[in-house]
Amino acid sequence: MRITHLGHSCILVEAADARILIDPGNFSEEWHGLTDLTAILVTHAHPDHVDPEHIADLVDANSGALCRAEAGAVAAVPQLDADPIMPGDVMEVGGATIQAVGGQHAIIHRDIPAIGNVGYVIGEGLGTILFHPGDELDEIPHGVDVLACPAYGPWAAMKETVDFVRAVGARHGFLIHDRLLNERGRALAYERHDSMSDTIFHDLQIGQAWEVPAR
Repeated sequence: MRITHLGHSCILVEAADARILIDPGNFSEEWHGLTDLTAILVTHAHPDHVDPEHIADLVDANSGALCRAEAGAVAAVPQLDADPIMPGDVMEVGGATIQAVGGQHAIIHRDIPAIGNVGYVIGEGLGTILFHPGDELDEIPHGVDVLACPAYGPWAAMKETVDFVRAVGARHGFLIHDRLLNERGRALAYERHDSMSDTIFHDLQIGQAWEVPAR
């Protein structure tokens, strides 16, 4: 499996014969102009996870790609032209298996209405399993090899994300949801998550492809 961090929560996953893009939001531009995608997946409706201004261009440039999104995102961003995906749904795409998990975005504040969130567990046969949770820390799938861990959000604190990493227990991890941090904050988050868990964290530079190490 090859993973490219394209800024904030957006990653490109190349597994088996699939090229899967997750969460092309408006906190990054590195996904603009991508082609030859097999699937476009969105965890929830917030614009930092699906950019309503530029998503139509991505969809048009990848007319053969499967587009799936949490139901609230489908309704809020019709230009995504996606079909809804529900927790528990399983799809086969280009030899990769995609399972939707979770259901609810983490609480930001009791005065802000709750919305849905769907995380994605992506596997390639008997090989690597990746978990992208979106903005949710409640779902703990088993057998995860690589965790895309949210670094910071108005809905999370480090004491929660470190415990989330420990609970998932993946061999490898990297940070997403990091565009709200400056470089010092991002470096601190990497150091803490790496040193306070058994997961090996990798500092994925924007646009650099990373091959997941063999077991």
